[in-house]
Amino acid sequence: MKVGVVVSCYRQERFLARTVAAIETALAGRDWQGVLELAVPSGEPLPALSDRWRVLSVFDPATRRPGRPLTPGAGRMLGFAASGGDWVLFVDSDVEVEAQWVREAIALAAREPSLAAVFGRIDEWFLDGGRERPGQPDMYRTGDTDRPVDYLAALAFYRRGALLAVGGYDERLNSDEDFELGLRLRQRGLAMRSLGMLAARHWSPPRPNVRELVRRWQTGICFGQGQVLRLYLGRRGFGTLLRRQGLFVATLGMWALGIVAAVAAVARGDLRVVALWAPLPVGLLTLMSVRKRSLRRGVLSLLTWTVQGLGLAVGLFRLPGGARPLAPSVEARC
Repeated sequence: MKVGVVVSCYRQERFLARTVAAIETALAGRDWQGVLELAVPSGEPLPALSDRWRVLSVFDPATRRPGRPLTPGAGRMLGFAASGGDWVLFVDSDVEVEAQWVREAIALAAREPSLAAVFGRIDEWFLDGGRERPGQPDMYRTGDTDRPVDYLAALAFYRRGALLAVGGYDERLNSDEDFELGLRLRQRGLAMRSLGMLAARHWSPPRPNVRELVRRWQTGICFGQGQVLRLYLGRRGFGTLLRRQGLFVATLGMWALGIVAAVAAVARGDLRVVALWAPLPVGLLTLMSVRKRSLRRGVLSLLTWTVQGLGLAVGLFRLPGGARPLAPSVEARC
């Protein structure tokens, strides 16, 4: 079995050395070809790459200058077209794969050629200054037993034919492209499975933080949840997507109710209307602070839900762009 590998990098070159080394180790002795897709380079130097890798970036052929940033789906499909392979391993540039999981995933794909995709448990790890520490274990709650899953994210092993059958990642979405792809695969009756073992470690600075929220807004990541709801309005799957965004919708509703209460208070000259509403955010903040054992983390949780809710509203009323991959630049072979 030939394996294609696509590593998508969006200003995350700092983690690439770890990501690439893990892939090289996991696929040693196998027939594979890798593509490193630089959606938005940060300017940091790339790690040394073997001759199995092709580096693709995008540029506007008219100006010979970097083009618009690719959406996550567009970047992955650009790499997918260039990677080859009967099965394709998609790895985010801040993910360190486990060699044992890769071996088991390839073996499962060989035994069950009709399977659409293979996933596994991903644990979160933080780079906190010069210190490494664990974050959230089992980020996607796949568990420690083999079982069907609804979607794959951060790390995904897809059968090429299955991805082609459903049209691949939707290139219009700024985010939530993983879940939306899983939705289409399920609607076609294609099976996705998670192996009950550690598949990878996801590395990042400590989260959540205000800087990360600003980045998510500036890059449009917050808008994807609303974009996908707009695309599915009146279509099968809309209810599933809406339930997935329920927390953000509820938070947005809470603040909308607060605005209504404030307007009513001004109109009536009676602040008791606001006083009736105030226990909602105060109670939620208290609950999250106790749960997170930190007032700061409680505030960040509420702020995250608020930003995501506002982003959902923006994405819902802003038509998704027709983002298609621009022409690949001259390949850099390292």
